[in-house]
Amino acid sequence: MNNSTTLGGLFDLTSYRDRIAELNDQMIDPSFWDDPSAAQKVINESNQLKELVNGFDKLKEDLDNLEVSYELVKEENDAELFADLEEQVQSTRQAIDQFELNILLSDPYDSNSAIIEIHPGAGGTESQDWAQMLLRMYTRYAERKGFTVETLDYLPGDEAGVKSATLLIKGHNAYGYLKAEKGVHRLVRISPFDSSGRRHTSFASLDVMPEFENDEIEIEVNNDDLKVDTFRSSGAGGQHVNTTDSAVRITHIPTNTIVSSQAERSQIKNREQAMKMLKSKLYQRELERQQEEIDEIRGEQKEIGWGSQIRSYVFHPYNMVKDHRTNVENGNTEAVMNGNLDPFINAYLRSQVDG
Repeated sequence: MNNSTTLGGLFDLTSYRDRIAELNDQMIDPSFWDDPSAAQKVINESNQLKELVNGFDKLKEDLDNLEVSYELVKEENDAELFADLEEQVQSTRQAIDQFELNILLSDPYDSNSAIIEIHPGAGGTESQDWAQMLLRMYTRYAERKGFTVETLDYLPGDEAGVKSATLLIKGHNAYGYLKAEKGVHRLVRISPFDSSGRRHTSFASLDVMPEFENDEIEIEVNNDDLKVDTFRSSGAGGQHVNTTDSAVRITHIPTNTIVSSQAERSQIKNREQAMKMLKSKLYQRELERQQEEIDEIRGEQKEIGWGSQIRSYVFHPYNMVKDHRTNVENGNTEAVMNGNLDPFINAYLRSQVDG
């Protein structure tokens, strides 16, 4: 019953412990803080590795305790002890699943907070309403995971929904999880905006980027390449709307990359946030150029329409949410729209290793 050898095979434990020792040696060097940016990267790497190693040690301890309980149940043949054992097994299985996911979330910047952008496809009010539904779904998901949500930009639809929205999802591993959601999402339902009660298909796209702290990445941005516009915040429903032109839109002219921030009342703070977003987008563009894997990284979002979706949400003539990359399905559409996305996200993360 001792699975510690198998569990250890999931990642190179010895290598991780050796690397932690190397990083500790760097941190006690008198010149460690001469370069604060480099020092912070060392600390972040050390913390991430320690989290994995400590998690492994805890699991090994749990498995050892489980083996002792198993032997005790065999000897005593007691129903209450057996019930306790079953509970231990279930708890340990969940801990192993979570530990495996933590290993999968070890790519650069997986531990960062996430910036998500939601854009409706063609279809006017229909797709704008669908974008609003996705905005609510990801807000609920973030709340379930213990993340915090900030609305960085919000452009309301003409009649309903949103024309675009940008959220900052703050929390450990937020980007690692939410990168699985990047792509086109398709909705099939009886339209509440169609007086004839016909079935409609709508599309919306989700883009996901890690949030970078200043100095976390080296992206040179020439101020001469920037066009900065200020405007009055539009605000989400019920949200305080600024009465001054504090919202900021920055256009990176060479790449035509556009970012906006209206979360703060201060124009200076909105500009700082917009610059963070711009650097995140430019960093992604550089990755795409270097790795020549645009379809994989960008999720084939050139056309928000038929055939390009990663997931379908069907409300009529039956209830089903299906992820087309992993074939994971859930018939409880209400639960999914209330943020129960873990089965889809976890399956996708595992598929990236299995594939």
